[in-house]
Amino acid sequence: MRVGVRCCPLILCLALVSVFGLGEDLDRPLFGPPGSPIRLHESDPDLKKVLGFAEERYNRGSNAMHLRRVSRFVSATKQEIKAQTSLYRTNADVHFLKNIFISKLSNSDYNNSPLNEKSPLFVFSAWSCLFSLTFMLHNQDQFGPASEQPNMLEAQSTIQPSEESVELLGQFKEFMVRYNKVYSSQEEADMRLQIFHENLKTAEKLQSLDQGSAEYGVTKFSDLTEEEFRSTYLNPLLSQWTLHRPMKPAPTAKGPAPGSWDWRDHGAVSPVKNQGMCGSCWAFSVTGNIEGQWFLKNGTLLSLSEQELVDCDGVDQACRGGLPSNAYEAIEKLGGLETEMDYSYKGHKQTCDFTDRKVAAYINSSLEISKDEKDIAAWLAEKGPISVALNAFAMQFYRKGVSHPMKIFCNPWMIDHAVLLVGYGERNGIPFWAIKNSWGEDYGEEGYYYLYRGSNACGINKMCSSAVVN
Repeated sequence: MRVGVRCCPLILCLALVSVFGLGEDLDRPLFGPPGSPIRLHESDPDLKKVLGFAEERYNRGSNAMHLRRVSRFVSATKQEIKAQTSLYRTNADVHFLKNIFISKLSNSDYNNSPLNEKSPLFVFSAWSCLFSLTFMLHNQDQFGPASEQPNMLEAQSTIQPSEESVELLGQFKEFMVRYNKVYSSQEEADMRLQIFHENLKTAEKLQSLDQGSAEYGVTKFSDLTEEEFRSTYLNPLLSQWTLHRPMKPAPTAKGPAPGSWDWRDHGAVSPVKNQGMCGSCWAFSVTGNIEGQWFLKNGTLLSLSEQELVDCDGVDQACRGGLPSNAYEAIEKLGGLETEMDYSYKGHKQTCDFTDRKVAAYINSSLEISKDEKDIAAWLAEKGPISVALNAFAMQFYRKGVSHPMKIFCNPWMIDHAVLLVGYGERNGIPFWAIKNSWGEDYGEEGYYYLYRGSNACGINKMCSSAVVN
């Protein structure tokens, strides 16, 4: 039987627009008589363009994690179809890393191939002036002996995707390679491509309406729906105000806030961590705060265990979310936190394995900090990094710069992500908060998110708190 390439978005990468630049060398005859194929030499510049184009576009659009390379040229012909239109028929060995496929139009060449006869038969032809590239995929096991194989050209059809689809496929391929994305099936890949496309539109809308200097676009979350992103990486419990434990208000800072401050410059902030596919941001926000408080009290910066909270906090809901106020109370009851080294992060709930003798840091109580941003800045500069929460809708597409989304994109009353406020300042006259996130260093600016300061953007002032270490 014949197996044709399906016209799904990922496989359309095998039929992409091409301009081969024919006719650049006017002294060299390009065509034989109409309808007759002419043999091409390996050094033919147009053939090199055909092979290079096919290789590059296949890699751009393929959902595989390995790059394909044409390793050996076998033979090729060029046939004039009509004026200014030629059909290239190309035979070449194409390596797929450990696996080797062979692209053929000639059965005799296939019989003489040194490759395993069970290798699939990969066929492509290139049309120079119809500006398209067409491929057929055949399985040798289904054909039987090469002499019985059907005429490949009979099964070919020309597909002419738009420039927009070509660009989209290129972006999606780059996204997959950069973030090591692998999908379980072609159906899932198709679905993720559609989500990716919709997310690009959302990022463009955020970009056009942003009031700061942020750049939005492709991130490692670009193949997730809003619901998937929220349920996997965020914490909807934060906006359920009835669940919040009342906390003692923090006294105001002794003096006004300096013009800028960053606790990273003073040794109070550990490296960026990664919560993985677990809604445990609340634990990372709290441990980051306690790391800072312990450093300011004892002069030692420790990396404390979030997994201890995920496993042992009986009030919060592990990867399904939690509240900093509950986490502080749980730490007090447990007697403290172990280090990351002693109680390493797994990204899912386990049986509590807390050990008293391994406690590395403890807290005495916790405080709720003022909702006034000037007071927050003054308290931060004087007392240390602060556990805060915000609406993270725009964060899914944030790349760099100072983010200032319109309220329609980040309702301040619908906060869903806990983070750590480590500093503040200005960039080109735009005031910002420096926020340590917990999505790894490949997010935002080396793991940090910068948010506009001065308008309570995204509810950044709604839930500010800190542990107390005496």
